[in-house]
Amino acid sequence: MPDLVRTLLPLVNAEAAAESPGTGIEAGDLEQNVWVRLLERLDGEGPPADPAHWVRDAVREEAHRARRTAADEHLYGDEPPAGPESDPERAALRTDRRRTLRAAVGRTPGHCPRLLTAMLSPKDPTYREIAGELGMSQGSLGPLRSRCLGCLRRMLMTEVAAPEPRGRER
Repeated sequence: MPDLVRTLLPLVNAEAAAESPGTGIEAGDLEQNVWVRLLERLDGEGPPADPAHWVRDAVREEAHRARRTAADEHLYGDEPPAGPESDPERAALRTDRRRTLRAAVGRTPGHCPRLLTAMLSPKDPTYREIAGELGMSQGSLGPLRSRCLGCLRRMLMTEVAAPEPRGRER
C-alpha cells in the first residue's frame, strides 16, 4: 500500500488542483476525500485494477459532489450577522435581571408598583399619559417617581450585589 500511495500522490495532487476551481472546495480537501475513498476501497474491494483511471474518476466524482453541495447552499442574504445581543448567555442574564426587577417592582409600597410598571412599559408612555393612567397630577409624578426609584434601588441592592471597581464582588 505505501508504494501505491507514493505512486498515486502526484496524480492525486494534479487532478485535485485541476478540478478544485469552481467547486467550492479547496484542492487539499478534495485530495483528502479521494484518499479516504481509496482507503475505504482497499478495505473492501481491494486495490483498483487501473489506479490512475480510478483516481481520475474519484477526483471528478468528488468535485461533482462538491459543486452540488455548493449549489444547494444558500447565503442568508438580508439576515444580519449574529452580534453580542444574540449571545444565549447574555440573553439569559438579561431575562434574569428583568425577572428580578419586575419582582422587586411588585414589592414596592403604595403607588410605586403601578407607577414603575407604567414607566417600564414597552410603549414608552409620556408623563402626561402616566399621570392620566394613575389619576394623579403630572406635577406630583416626578417626586413620587424619585421616591419609588430610591425604594427600588435599596431593595435591589440587598438582592443583587453590585460589583465594586475592578470587578470585585462585595
